[in-house]
Amino acid sequence: MKQFLLLFVFIISFSGIHSQENLPTDFLSKEFHKGRREAFRNLMPANSAAVVFSYPERVFSKDINYTYHANPDLYYLTGYKEPDAVLLLFKEPQGDEKYTEVLFVRERNAAQETWTGRRLGVEGAKSKLGFTTVYNGKDFNTFVIDFKKIDKIIYDKIPTDLGKNKTGFDLFGLIESFKSKASIKTDDEAPVLLFNTITNSLREIKTPEEIDLMRKSVKLSCIAHNEVMKAVGPDMSENEADGIHRYIHRHYGAEDEGYPPIVGAGANGCILHYGENNATKMDNQLLLMDVGSEYHGYSADVTRTVPANGKFTEEQKAIYQLVYEAQEEVFKICKVGTPFQDLNKKAREVITTGLIKLGIITDPKDVKIYYPHSCSHFLGLDVHDKGNYMSTLKENMIFTVEPGIYIPANSKCDKKWWNIGVRIEDDILITKNSYENLSVESPRKWQDVEALAKQKSTFNGMKFPKI
Repeated sequence: MKQFLLLFVFIISFSGIHSQENLPTDFLSKEFHKGRREAFRNLMPANSAAVVFSYPERVFSKDINYTYHANPDLYYLTGYKEPDAVLLLFKEPQGDEKYTEVLFVRERNAAQETWTGRRLGVEGAKSKLGFTTVYNGKDFNTFVIDFKKIDKIIYDKIPTDLGKNKTGFDLFGLIESFKSKASIKTDDEAPVLLFNTITNSLREIKTPEEIDLMRKSVKLSCIAHNEVMKAVGPDMSENEADGIHRYIHRHYGAEDEGYPPIVGAGANGCILHYGENNATKMDNQLLLMDVGSEYHGYSADVTRTVPANGKFTEEQKAIYQLVYEAQEEVFKICKVGTPFQDLNKKAREVITTGLIKLGIITDPKDVKIYYPHSCSHFLGLDVHDKGNYMSTLKENMIFTVEPGIYIPANSKCDKKWWNIGVRIEDDILITKNSYENLSVESPRKWQDVEALAKQKSTFNGMKFPKI
C-alpha cells in the first residue's frame, strides 16, 4: 500500500508540475514562431539545413546559476526558453515522415523539476509550441540524418566553453554529437555568416505581434523613468533610483531589464556603461538613467537625464539643450529610405557645431572626445538587436536615437563643464510615411523635465526601519 501511495504521489507531482495558472496571456503565440520558421526557411539556400542551439547555463556562485536567458534566435523560431536544446530546420522535407523541422528538448524529470522548475518536455513542446517532431535531447545522438548529403549547414557561433555532463544529453553532448555527425569545424565562419545574414534580415523588421510587445516594454519603462524623475532628490542614492525602476518594471509584468541598468550621478554619468550604481547621494548633480525593461523577451532602451535637485544649472542646461537639438535633427530624417549611418552623421554634425560654439572644442575632430559612441542601434529581442546596419531604414524597424555628451573632470575645457554627462535616448518605430516615438510619454524638453521633477512621487515619504 505504501509503495502504491508513493507511486501515486510521483505520478500526480510529475503531471501537476507541468501545469501552472495565472500566467500572462500576451506571450507570442505558437503561430508567430511557426511563421518565423517558415520565413527563415524561405531564405535558406537549396538543400540546406539550419542548426540552432540553446544558450548554456552560467554559474553565478558555487552551485547556483544565473537566471537563465534563452538564446533569442532559438526563442524567436520556437518559443522554447529552456537550456539543453537544439532545433533543426531543413529546406526540403526529410525522411519517410517528410519533416522539415525537428526540436530536441530537455527531458522531463520529476525530481529535478521539484528543485529547478517545470519543463516542457516532448509533449509540452508539441502541445504548447506546435511542433510535430520532437525528441528528448538524448535521442539526438542516435537520430538518423546524413548531414553529408546536405550542401550547406547553417549555424551560429558554437559555444566552446561548456562544462561536460557525463550523461552526454546536455548542450555539450548535443554540440559534440552535431560536430561528429556533420564533420563541423568550429572555426568555419561561412555557416555563421549565412546564419546571421538570415537572422539579421528577419529580426530587423518587426511583426505586428512584436511591435505590440515593444510598445508595452517601452511604455512601462517610461512610467519608471517618470516616477524616478518625480522621486529623485539630492539625498537619494543611485541604488535607490535603480530599485524604483526595477520595482515598476515588475509591477507591470516585465520579467527583467534588457541590460544592466546605468544609473549614474555627476562623474558617474560620464561613464558610458557605468554599472555600480552605488553612490550614496546624488547631491546637486545630473542623474543619467539608461534603463529599459525586458517584457516577454523584448527590450526597451530609454535614457533620461534629470537634475537631482530639480533644476538645471546654466551649464547643465546648455549641454542638455545641445543633446536635445541633436536628437530633434535626427528625428527629421527618420523615414523609409534614409541610410542607417546617416543618423549618426547628423547627430555628430549638430554636436560638433554646438561644442565649438560653447568653446568646449575648437577642432571638429575632437568631438569624439565628448561624443564617443554612435547614435542608433536596432532594438528588440536583444537591446543591441540584429539588423543590417549598412542598409537603409525600412518600415517596421525599431531602433534607438541616443546622442550624448560626456565631459569628465580634467577634460581640456573650462572646468565649469566638468562632470556633466547627458544622454537622451528614445525608441523609434519607422512607419510607412514617417516615424513614431514609442517613448514619447517620458519628457525630453528641459522645461518639461524640471516640471515633472516638481511633482510628488508615490515613493516620496516612504518610511522604513533604520538598520
